[in-house]
Amino acid sequence: MRALVQRVSEARVAVDGQTVGEIGPGLLILICAMQGDTPAQSAQLAAKIAKLRIFKDDQGKMNLALPAAGNAALIVSQFTLAADLRDNRPGFSPAASPEDANRLYQQFTADIAAHGIRTANGIFEADMAVTLTNDGPVTIWLDTATL
Repeated sequence: MRALVQRVSEARVAVDGQTVGEIGPGLLILICAMQGDTPAQSAQLAAKIAKLRIFKDDQGKMNLALPAAGNAALIVSQFTLAADLRDNRPGFSPAASPEDANRLYQQFTADIAAHGIRTANGIFEADMAVTLTNDGPVTIWLDTATL
């Protein structure tokens, strides 16, 4: 699985002009299931993200993880993270099938929530508008193939 994690002061996702998910301070997590990914990889990725110490402590140092900071996660399915860029036109065949991807997207949300993190979501396969204020900016790429 792949994730692009952005520390945000706020983020929201809308479908057809209606907000479907919104958080204040926390993480915007763009998540992509790849072919062959498993629920174990979802749990591994969620645990890694939950433990990332990228929130500021009282001294302004990045020492706090998401649960300790008391922040939330907005989780948005993003199959384009699977892009094969060997050509100028991206190919997305490395992404999981829609059925597997949706199952793992739902599993990942549950895995994040299991760490005591409040979650909000986009809508799988919807055309979404994501708005965020990146805090820092802090943006981190994670891939279970390299964890």
